[in-house]
Amino acid sequence: MPNVLITGASGFVGLALTEHLLARGDHVIGYDLAPPPTAALCAFAALPGRFAAIGGDVRDSEMLGRAMRMHHVDRVVLLAAITADAGRECAMPQAIFEVNVGGVLAALNAAATARKPRVLLGSSGSVYGASGRTAALLDEVDTPPQPEGLYGISKQTAESAALRLASLHGIDLRIGRLGTCFGPWESETGVRDTLSAPYQVLQHAHSARAVRLPRDSRRDWLYVRDAAAALTALLDHASPTSPVYNLAAGFQWSMTQWCQQVAEWQPGFDWRIAQPDRDDEQANVSYYAPYDRAPMSIERLRADTGFAPRFDLPAASADFHAWLQAAHHV
Repeated sequence: MPNVLITGASGFVGLALTEHLLARGDHVIGYDLAPPPTAALCAFAALPGRFAAIGGDVRDSEMLGRAMRMHHVDRVVLLAAITADAGRECAMPQAIFEVNVGGVLAALNAAATARKPRVLLGSSGSVYGASGRTAALLDEVDTPPQPEGLYGISKQTAESAALRLASLHGIDLRIGRLGTCFGPWESETGVRDTLSAPYQVLQHAHSARAVRLPRDSRRDWLYVRDAAAALTALLDHASPTSPVYNLAAGFQWSMTQWCQQVAEWQPGFDWRIAQPDRDDEQANVSYYAPYDRAPMSIERLRADTGFAPRFDLPAASADFHAWLQAAHHV
């Protein structure tokens, strides 16, 4: 089985991907400044694959290169990122680009000095930005990227820079634009300024707080186990026909539907859409944008890799609830 190095391995999607790869027997090297949570290490130890954690800065090309050579890495997944809100954009714009772009360049330079492993860059649907306001479906080829925030701008920049460096160094690079994820291992890590709306709802419900949604919102929410499977399918694929793929759910559901699911777990759960005009009621769940972004097409991913999402809303809800109970989070 392959030796896979994951940057940002202690983050939300990094933990889910690590768990997915270990479950099939891969050797995973988790590279992150933050150590993996204790609960994750316990879960990983019960899986057939081997896991090693390396504490390191994603911008340190020399350290990344040493880690790749030491562990005979033949595949790399780049997930380290700062997912910034407007406050962080104002406070530390340079740091956002140092990690989101500089970390990608450092890893590709490291790969060029190591065994030239296959590299998968985890990008984001946020690169579509303003196109998501008007398009019916977001397509990797036909929809122009129009990122609106520094996170999306940095992700688009990282894609372009990575394609250029990979071409210069002869590195096998593929790029996966992740949809909006939720599910097991999501937590406040300090580098994701807005947690997913489903997770925010769960936080309120667990603390017996009423939920007030700003509006009903419909999105192609991607359960993180499907995100891990999609990343793996693209990482495994021998000869992609496109440099960039959407990694998304392929279907949509609403936040009111999610609240209905949570109400089945939590008797007495109080939720509704906020009514500020009637009684000055304020919303306590934040969405990523004041509009519902158009869904992302996954037809290229399906056609090339055979990927098919397993978790619609009922399946995701049941799996997430079981995971939370097993982890003693509810």
